[in-house]
Amino acid sequence: MHTLFTKLPPAVTALLLQAAAFAGVLLFTRAATMQFSPLLFALLCGALAAIFSRVAGLARWWLFIQFLFAPALVLVLALNIPSGFFLAAFLIMLVVYWSTFRTQVPLYLSSSKVWQTLETLLPEPQPEKNFTFMDLGSGIGGVLTHLAKARPDGRYYGVETAPLPFLLSRLRIRLSGYRNCQVKWRSLWSCDLAPYDVVFAYLSPVPMDQLWHKVKSEMRPGTLFISNTFAVPDHPPQDIITPDDLHHSTLYVWRM
Repeated sequence: MHTLFTKLPPAVTALLLQAAAFAGVLLFTRAATMQFSPLLFALLCGALAAIFSRVAGLARWWLFIQFLFAPALVLVLALNIPSGFFLAAFLIMLVVYWSTFRTQVPLYLSSSKVWQTLETLLPEPQPEKNFTFMDLGSGIGGVLTHLAKARPDGRYYGVETAPLPFLLSRLRIRLSGYRNCQVKWRSLWSCDLAPYDVVFAYLSPVPMDQLWHKVKSEMRPGTLFISNTFAVPDHPPQDIITPDDLHHSTLYVWRM
């Protein structure tokens, strides 16, 4: 089963396993001529889905989601919440996590202490010369606007594919009047990293190996690649910095 699901996105695998668990519990109850309450039925579905997920090789945190999904659904339906609420929640999640299904990179927001630490890693000021900074997955623009204010001698760029964070970051930059930063609605994979002196990413464990190959092939010697929280497998960084924030962030720094 593990090999069968390796090429599918985890969300698709989880959905298929939930369906298989529901079918399995339903067949069992009918064959045994037993009747369960909706909540007990849902708990059995969740337990079986978690077992299937373990066998399929999903990450451990998926096991909790798989176990709780059906019982949570039953409990929410028992509250008789108007259907419009669920539609609104779905639309909000859609515009915030638009590309998560494909990229497996959710929206993470760096802390202010991470922003301040990034300041110390930027190139030294040089007369009549601007350095360039790229934020891969710039979210709502916190990193860009902070650095644009703290180090106006830099040029700051970001790429983002989720519609709502992209629009919020564009609005944030425009209202703040920063002329030295901009964000584009673009995938990080279509972004050429060669022009940038510093590249920053706060993604997830999933794309780090692929991103490292992109970084190594495109970034210039002497430039910096910085990853927040997520390291590159089998490629130790030259420096590790812990900003001591509530997120327990760790900055991994590589000099190309």
